[in-house]
Amino acid sequence: MLPPAQRLPETRKLIEMDRYFVLQGPCQTGKTTALETMAAELTAEGDVAALMFSCERARSAGDDVGRAEQLLLDSLREAADLSSWPEELLPPGPRPEAPAGARFSSALSEWCLRSPRRVVLFLDKVDALQGNSMVSILSQLRHGHNTRHMGRPFPASMVLCGLGNRTIAMGGAPEGSDAIVPFNVVAESLRLGDFTADEIAELYGQHTEATGQEFTKEAVERVFELTQGQPWLVNALACEVITKMRVSGSITGDHVEEAKERLIRARATHLDALAARLREPRVERVIAPIMAGTWPHTDTAFDDDVSYVHDLGLIRSTRDLKIANPIYREVLFRILGDRAERFVRADPHSFVLPDGRFDLPRLLEEFVVFWREHGEVLIRQDGYHEAACQIILMAFLHRLVNGGGQLDREYAAGTKRLDVLVRWPYTGPDGDRLVQREAMELKVWRAGENDPMPDGLAQLDRYLDRLTLRAGVLVIFDRRPEAPPWKERGGFEQAATPSGRQVTVLRV
Repeated sequence: MLPPAQRLPETRKLIEMDRYFVLQGPCQTGKTTALETMAAELTAEGDVAALMFSCERARSAGDDVGRAEQLLLDSLREAADLSSWPEELLPPGPRPEAPAGARFSSALSEWCLRSPRRVVLFLDKVDALQGNSMVSILSQLRHGHNTRHMGRPFPASMVLCGLGNRTIAMGGAPEGSDAIVPFNVVAESLRLGDFTADEIAELYGQHTEATGQEFTKEAVERVFELTQGQPWLVNALACEVITKMRVSGSITGDHVEEAKERLIRARATHLDALAARLREPRVERVIAPIMAGTWPHTDTAFDDDVSYVHDLGLIRSTRDLKIANPIYREVLFRILGDRAERFVRADPHSFVLPDGRFDLPRLLEEFVVFWREHGEVLIRQDGYHEAACQIILMAFLHRLVNGGGQLDREYAAGTKRLDVLVRWPYTGPDGDRLVQREAMELKVWRAGENDPMPDGLAQLDRYLDRLTLRAGVLVIFDRRPEAPPWKERGGFEQAATPSGRQVTVLRV
């Protein structure tokens, strides 16, 4: 692991200044590990009793404030017992006589009164608290913070850790509630972000130092490209290569690519948790326009949804509406395209030409047949209607290409397109290992809009230029009410980009 102080350099100073602050970050970025390590290091120095405990158990209490307080105090004492502290540092065992709604803060005050050291508290997963319990606990902490200057014993510094700080900032109350008392005692809101390329190299270097097994420069660069530093993915790829694939020599970019495919196919726990989120309405409202390349209708509610999806780690930032990394980009389409992929009956092997290359023209012809037969039904499936065309074609491509090749997808809100690169490895006549590359661009012709073909040719031109390719495919989905009947869709024509590159245009 990377040292917490390196990833969170501001934390130590804030604790030394007796500040209360928030630490946020998406799931599986190392927040809990960082807090545990930081608490142990602070306590070992001898001046502070720093303890990390989880609020997860109190989730089941819901609005029952008394029950939530009891569960939090049980978790607090258990964490202290497991830390092997001397008796004088432990929180008091008997619960102080206090009514529900003041019991948690009273227990903290009694502990701080007895402790020979300054108490620093790390509340992990604080956003697991629900409803009135969240409001009550945050109110107690706010009151305890504000009365310290009056001589009331209370933790000198406190870190509230969770996915995001919006609920904490609102005092735990739902938006629009009259009960909102802002939790305005936090000095900072820190975010535990993704690894940099150098940090990935440092992390993998620890493995090399311990075992002698090297990650090549190409492998490290490919990991950063695929994950953009998402900590769980960075570790999962390495674990897959080392413990599951059992690679014994140097680890290369090809090993990383295989590990990525294995993780996605296995639908690892972290990826499965993201899949469950995709069906949440507020997640769909953000992700669907990104996949479709359209601009969402922005309002206050949408801004809140964007913040939520960013807190989950699905998008890069609240301003740049792009999926966080290429692995997530691929996972989203695979998950949402599962149903459509089950309708694909063509044999993937039948698209391999005698010379080993992939027969893309035939694939497009087969897609026309598939679209005429199943498109009308699939496009009406529940959810993600805005991106339905793109999801269906991606499912078709995935079923027929991913057995021997790979698909790279690029999409973002406002681009009005989805770019796809098919990479197909094959052996040349001289025995050389070659890679066939085929670029496609997907556009949707929506009601009230002009034919997107001119814009599509210009956009595809730039994509082909970046890939140094001389030809490509433009697929235009017609979603206008006046579109031709389904059985008549699927016309091909030849066109040229502004710079003269040849393009096969498919209208469906």
